[in-house]
Amino acid sequence: MLVSDFDFDLPEKLIALHPVEPRDSARLLLVDPVNGLSDKHIPDLLSLIGDGDVLVVNDTRVLPAELRGTRIRGENRSTVSFNLHKRVDAHTWRAFARPAKRLALLDRLELGNGQADALTARVAGKGETGEITLEFDLGGAELDEAIKSHGAMPLPPYIGAKRDVEERDLVDYQTVYAAEDGAVAAPTAGLHFTEALLQKLSDQGVTIERVTLHVGAGTFLPMKVDDTDDHIMHSEWGEIDQATVERINAKRAAGGRVVAVGTTSLRLLETASRATGTLQPFIGDTDIFITPGFRFRTVDALMTNFHLPKSTLFMLVSAFAGMEVMRKAYEHAIAEGYRFYSYGDSSLLLRAAHPQGEE
Repeated sequence: MLVSDFDFDLPEKLIALHPVEPRDSARLLLVDPVNGLSDKHIPDLLSLIGDGDVLVVNDTRVLPAELRGTRIRGENRSTVSFNLHKRVDAHTWRAFARPAKRLALLDRLELGNGQADALTARVAGKGETGEITLEFDLGGAELDEAIKSHGAMPLPPYIGAKRDVEERDLVDYQTVYAAEDGAVAAPTAGLHFTEALLQKLSDQGVTIERVTLHVGAGTFLPMKVDDTDDHIMHSEWGEIDQATVERINAKRAAGGRVVAVGTTSLRLLETASRATGTLQPFIGDTDIFITPGFRFRTVDALMTNFHLPKSTLFMLVSAFAGMEVMRKAYEHAIAEGYRFYSYGDSSLLLRAAHPQGEE
């Protein structure tokens, strides 16, 4: 399919630079391929998700993975910054560098804006698109804690280009159920939940299950091809364990719906369902690329924020609810002043009937 098929005009004023307060007061657009569109608010989930349904959340925790510091090459010093986007092993991360042209293999780095206990690393690899492989002197949990100490919250570029990172972002850009360190971007649909709302959903019989997908900065990269067949999807690490799979499958067998909170949860659930058609345990990387024609196996409803034009995520929601349905939904959202992107409003999409063809 042509990438241009997924384009639309978005007024810049609708890009949210801060979330609403409290976080569960945002608007929610119900998108039903059969019955149309309904304007709601996040607390209306209590009437839209009921007894026997399963709410699947992504419990990844965002690391403050924007690091600034100094490149050291002999007596020469130069200021550089990095956005970590994928862990390779205990000591190694891949990162986007600015400016990448200042870096060469084996350059030494001191990261932490001149702090006495600077985080040290070396350039272990350099790609053609500005991607750098960083090998840190620390490793494992010790490295994670050092990144938290020296890094800033890596806001999406469409927010970071308009304002500086603020202290409140440390809380605003993290879900209330975040537990597993490793993401460098938030699973933003989950930012709308409060502990009180989750408790109310649980009290009325909704089962809440956790999976983990460490969201990478590649989620923000623009598509550089004209045809979706030519796009190479970034990979992200995820895990769904046996016990979680058994509980979700049991609820589905009893007639409950699986409601994925965010495209990250959906991508992991559908990755873990592709081999057999039924949800199975999964651990490892996924680069699943979902476009119209994809046959969904597990997810019945998707809660997700409003996405960029021509993005892989807008392609995903078009596959889930239907291209014309989503085009009308976004036209409605723009006309009604819904707030877009990571700190914006949300939507609840009901799955369209299975298309024929692609698995």
